[in-house]
Amino acid sequence: MGFASFVGRVCFASIFILSAWQMFNEFGVDGGSAGKELAPKLNLAKKHLSSQFHVRQLVLTAIAMKGLGAILFVFGHGFGAFLLIVYLLVSTPILHDFYNYGPDEPRYNILLGDFLQCVAQCGALIFFWGMKNSITKRRKKKALKSKTA
Repeated sequence: MGFASFVGRVCFASIFILSAWQMFNEFGVDGGSAGKELAPKLNLAKKHLSSQFHVRQLVLTAIAMKGLGAILFVFGHGFGAFLLIVYLLVSTPILHDFYNYGPDEPRYNILLGDFLQCVAQCGALIFFWGMKNSITKRRKKKALKSKTA
């Protein structure tokens, strides 16, 4: 059971590890292809939030959260799941903005599918985190004192 759980965590975390590695390899002065994809969506979010964001710092933060979170998650650490949950909660509505398109537009279905996939991933992480925290920690049994004759 423990090995199957480990293999499942590795497979699940590989999504985030490979994505973070790809973003890291493409990262440049402007944030790479992730920065180019994020910039117009961030401009739209800026209008709604009226605050200043720097694309390069956001891409670096995403790389760090996905990479560190996935590595910690593989080893069963709850903080890794927490980092991935926070990443998904913050990035999903910005990156998969299906709500800005009409249902008849082709981009709508693609973004909605990606959005729902991220929601499912977030649900799986919350389930893992809940299971991890619900398992009672076994107390070490006190060592028996040896009897003297």
